[in-house]
Amino acid sequence: MTLETGRHPQRVEAAGAASFGVASMVAPLRRVAMRRPGRATLEADPALWHYARPLEPDRMTRQYDAFAGYVAEAGAAIEWLDGATDDGLADSMFTFDASFMTPGGAILLRPGKPLRRPEVKLHAALYTRLGAPVIGTITAPGTAEGGDLMWIDEHTLAVGRGFRTNQAGIDQLRAILSPLGIELHAFDLPMWNGSTACLHLLSLVSPLDRDLALVYPRLFPVALHGLMRERGIRCLESDDEEFAASGGLNLNVLAAAPRRCIAIDGFPRTARLMRDAGCEITLFHADALCLPCEGGPTCLTLPILRGERYDGRGATP
Repeated sequence: MTLETGRHPQRVEAAGAASFGVASMVAPLRRVAMRRPGRATLEADPALWHYARPLEPDRMTRQYDAFAGYVAEAGAAIEWLDGATDDGLADSMFTFDASFMTPGGAILLRPGKPLRRPEVKLHAALYTRLGAPVIGTITAPGTAEGGDLMWIDEHTLAVGRGFRTNQAGIDQLRAILSPLGIELHAFDLPMWNGSTACLHLLSLVSPLDRDLALVYPRLFPVALHGLMRERGIRCLESDDEEFAASGGLNLNVLAAAPRRCIAIDGFPRTARLMRDAGCEITLFHADALCLPCEGGPTCLTLPILRGERYDGRGATP
């Protein structure tokens, strides 16, 4: 399914009791934080923010609204981040990176990209508004971004160590999560295109189900591949051509539920690989939204609740 439209996503309501908590990459997505691209993004300097080209504001906002509509249709209540959209935070629509939700509450992260560090205040304000506890904060010299964090199961978190997440940040994450009984496994990431480019752990892998993931084998950490095999996770391998053509974003797939995924259109072999493995794929146009900015559907969403039913409704922006 493919759509590019100017419609505005509607609020979604679901029944239940829980309001926050995440310990999975694939459990049904019930509540999510998002931020619509505003003036700071649409007028961003591509050289400063490491975007591939100048952005197309009209097409970007249409594609974003279409994507948000798909997230809502998948059953997730959308909580919109507050704040002036001309605040200079061009990357703030990629809400996945500045904080991280756990079963016990949120962790405020410290992005390795210095331009992104003020985004953490937006996330802190969000959790205050939602009444969700903050159980920890990454502080200097530590750095950590959400794109480097991946649940293997509810007790195991994989962390990518690279330009965006350093050892000091990993040590702090381990101290915060240990009381919750969560074990961290750190894996070195390759240099790829250097420190200015965005290479997260989740640039190389997207979980699709508890026992299924999509990976790019040429850059994937060997030890993580072994751990996933030990846990019974089958790895579908993306080809070189579509990985190169997408800048790795063919790998960036949002699991709204087990084997129910939202992915970027235009990469048919990747889509076929997932469908042949039993996945239902919703495709959306993102050539103006994601491809210039090094961020895909996972990056555009911050899971607040997965798995349980939610009794509230998202607020309109």
